[in-house]
Amino acid sequence: MIVSNEKDFAGVIDHTLLKPEATSGQIKRLCDEAIQYGFHTVFTNPRWTPVVADLLHGSQAAVGGVVSFPLGNDFTKIKAAQAKELIMAGADEIDMMADIAAIIEGNERYLARQLEAVRKVCHSMRPKVLLKVIIEAAALTTEQKIFVCKIADKVGVDFVKTSTGTHHAGGATVEDVKLMKEYAPHCKIKASGGIRTAKEALAFLEAGADRIGTSSSVQIIEQFKTGLVSAKTESEPDK
Repeated sequence: MIVSNEKDFAGVIDHTLLKPEATSGQIKRLCDEAIQYGFHTVFTNPRWTPVVADLLHGSQAAVGGVVSFPLGNDFTKIKAAQAKELIMAGADEIDMMADIAAIIEGNERYLARQLEAVRKVCHSMRPKVLLKVIIEAAALTTEQKIFVCKIADKVGVDFVKTSTGTHHAGGATVEDVKLMKEYAPHCKIKASGGIRTAKEALAFLEAGADRIGTSSSVQIIEQFKTGLVSAKTESEPDK
């Protein structure tokens, strides 16, 4: 994806604040920024979802909720229930952390059942709620990434997402985005984790990402506006 203007660029960014110490004042500022800049979705921790829904009511910005974040090792019933609770609180999109142990052990049955359970909750809504599955790619081998991408693609989730941004192994890389695009061809790709500059964000979009998740959204758009980067840049890996 190549963006040619500020509006299109902002429109593929998920404006994010997932720090546990986030306060109501910071959440309000996050929502104000999303409205001002035209960011796609605002993502916060679950306790803030109804607050965000109220603050964004009537705006163009969607409400995002995170499930089993950042570890992903909750029971399937808990993940499905949390997704439903967030949707009832106003979430338009769900980013769910996959079970890393199931990925590493190659437990296809468990992983597929879990993704399907949460997908069913999201897609039963009208309008449909988008489901993004976070795979924590930096913590996986190439074979493990391919394994989970194929399952996500088969189950029919909407997005596969690179990272939580909290794992010590690292965040998003251009190479992972390209691999995910290849092995989950029916899913869209969200690059997230360590993306802090416009140049980095544009490289991920050029590599095939459909959405960018970042807490540096304002900085990224301001860099783009001031011409610190061109609308098209060569792909390079995240830090």
